[in-house]
Parts: sequence; structure tokens; C-alpha cells
Amino acid sequence: MADDPLALFDAWYAEARASEPNDPEAMALATADAAGRPSVRMVLLKGHDARGFVFYTNLDSRKGEDLAANPDASLLFHWKLLRRQVRIEGPVSAVSDAEADVYFATRGRDSRLGAWASEQSRRLPDRAIFEARVAAMRGRFGDGDIPRPPRWSGFRVTPRRIEFWSDREARLHERRLFERDGDGWTEGLLYP
Repeated sequence: MADDPLALFDAWYAEARASEPNDPEAMALATADAAGRPSVRMVLLKGHDARGFVFYTNLDSRKGEDLAANPDASLLFHWKLLRRQVRIEGPVSAVSDAEADVYFATRGRDSRLGAWASEQSRRLPDRAIFEARVAAMRGRFGDGDIPRPPRWSGFRVTPRRIEFWSDREARLHERRLFERDGDGWTEGLLYP
């Protein structure tokens, strides 16, 4: 077998981008707090390379707090039309401020205003409060530049395990597992 799992991910991701009708970059992100209580939610892959898989969030969100306390995570891509999934596990580190600034500048104006207005994961008594906060940010920034909020950044999951799952007839699925071994990878199969 001896494939490079990152090259295999690139190939599968390219196929997903060509065939999946909605959000092929959507991935489930599983974290756990300091007490080990898990939480999972959907986020969007915003970059990947040999260093890992990147997503962005408010650092004060539940996921941000979980990762500050327990910097390890799992990702799951599920591409239903392709009948495939990819599971990634590994340590998490913050992206650089420069990386976060570059990505933040690519977001739509309303998304950037929303990042300033949102107290992500905190209780919101009434939707009108959030909408008023967004309006206040529109007033604050006008037509000018909207810089990245100080508590908004990105994380990179550096894979130590990557599993490629392919659906097969009669639930006789194929599961290929790659595990980090120094600077390289070992590969094997798992029972379905």
C-alpha cells in the first residue's frame, strides 16, 4: 500500500469538491474539556498542507476553551455521495497571527462584522441583541477596514492518525489506517 496519506487526502478532497453539492470542506470537530467531557460540531476546513488541517473560530467559544485546556482533537470528513469518510486525530496548535490575519481578510464584510459582534457560545437572550451588536459594528467600522478581533484566530490539527474509510457492499468496508512514525507513516488495515 505505502501511500502518502496527505496525498491521498488531497485526491479524495479534490473528488469531493467536484461531486459533493454542499460544503465538501465541512468537517466534524471533536474536542474535550479539561475534565474529558466531549463536544462535537461542524466547522469548515480553511487550509491544509504537510503541517496539518486548519479551521478558525472565536478563542472564547466552547471549542476554543476546550482546546486551550486540552489541545488534542479529532476531525471527520463525511462525503456521502462518494461513500467515503476520513478521520484525523492529533495535537492542536494555534496558527500564527499573520496566517489568521490573511484568512480573516478573505471573509465577507458581514462575516467580519459578525466576528466582532458575537460572543460565540455564550447564551443570547434575544436575537435582536445580536443584530443590534452587528449594527453597532457597522457604525464603528463604517466603510473602513475591519481588522481581525483579538480573540479570533485559527487552529491547526497536526495528524498523528488518519483513517480512510470506503463503503463496500454488505458492510464489508475498507478501512486504511496511517499512523505517524517519526517523519514518516506506517500503514495498515482495520476490520470494518
